[in-house]
Amino acid sequence: MPNPNRGACGFQSTEFEQEYERPSKSELKRQMTVLQKLGEELVNEARDRVKRVPMPEDVRDAILECQQIKDHEGRRRQLQYVGKKMRTLDEEEVAAIQRTIDSWKGLSKADTANMHAMERRRDKLLTDDKALTVLLSENPELDVQHLRTLIRNARKEQTENKPPKAYREIFQILKEIAKKKNGGKKDADEDDAEAEDDA
Repeated sequence: MPNPNRGACGFQSTEFEQEYERPSKSELKRQMTVLQKLGEELVNEARDRVKRVPMPEDVRDAILECQQIKDHEGRRRQLQYVGKKMRTLDEEEVAAIQRTIDSWKGLSKADTANMHAMERRRDKLLTDDKALTVLLSENPELDVQHLRTLIRNARKEQTENKPPKAYREIFQILKEIAKKKNGGKKDADEDDAEAEDDA
């Protein structure tokens, strides 16, 4: 049977046009690098956080497994596997993961600011007696005697270069006050984290 295309001038084919619609090799490499870094970010996060990220089970398992590997070479190989798994996600899944990570960063900035505020308040308690009066007026449920003892011991620790036991305890009290003001929301998060550490 004769070939109908033989000798035909201007034979049209869309075969080559489709070839050029695909992303270039360098673009693919960039996309792979972005997904690899996203996977690494998740590996470096706390396990309880990773478990809450919306993603397929097999991707989450690869990340959680990587977190447990201590051997350098084994961890490197598992990270590559995590990157491979990340490349199986569609755009919407990747976007959901990115949004979650971005929300953590915003939250951690707020957490850092709160922590610095508590540290400043603790230092003020040690240097200014009026600060205790203000704290007690805001939180009448606090044990006055216990707080006075802690402040006295913390001052002594500082002058005698002793371990900051009372100093840390004051911070914990301020942290508890902050948790109550936030409606105990952080409490639940921390309980999750502690439960995860125990597991």
